[in-house]
Amino acid sequence: MRVLVQRSKHSSVSVNNKLVNEIEKGLVLLVGFTGSDTEEDIDKLVKKVVNLRIFDDDSGIMNKSILEVGGEILSISQFTLYANTKKGNRPSYIEALNGAEAIKLYEKFNEKLNQHIITKPGIFGAEMEVNITNDGPITILLES
Repeated sequence: MRVLVQRSKHSSVSVNNKLVNEIEKGLVLLVGFTGSDTEEDIDKLVKKVVNLRIFDDDSGIMNKSILEVGGEILSISQFTLYANTKKGNRPSYIEALNGAEAIKLYEKFNEKLNQHIITKPGIFGAEMEVNITNDGPITILLES
C-alpha cells in the first residue's frame, strides 16, 4: 500500500466537470494498493496519516498532526502509484491491485480514516480532475 500525502490549503475533485468533493485546510491522499496489502496495512497507514506531524506549531516548526490542527482529508484512489518504469518508457501497472479488490481496500481505508477525521473520497475508477493547492509544498510518500 502506498499513500502520497500532500498538505493542502484547498483541494477538490471533479468528475465530468461536476464537483464531487472539496476540502479547505487538510491533507490530500493519493492511495494505491498492491496484491499483498491487508487490513493490517490499512490500520498502520491510517494511524501514520492521522498522526503525521507535518503542520506548523506556533514556532513555525512542523510539529502538529491533522488531528491537532483540524481540517479534512481528500482521499483519491491512484493505481498509478504502482507504475513500474524500469523497462522502456511505457509504465507497467502489473503490481497494482485489480479494481475489484482495490475498491474494497480503498473503502475500508476511508472508513477507518473517517473514524478519526472527516474524509472525503473521489470516485473510484473514474477519470477524475484533482486540483490541489499544495501547502509548503509538503509531499510525503508512505508505504506499508
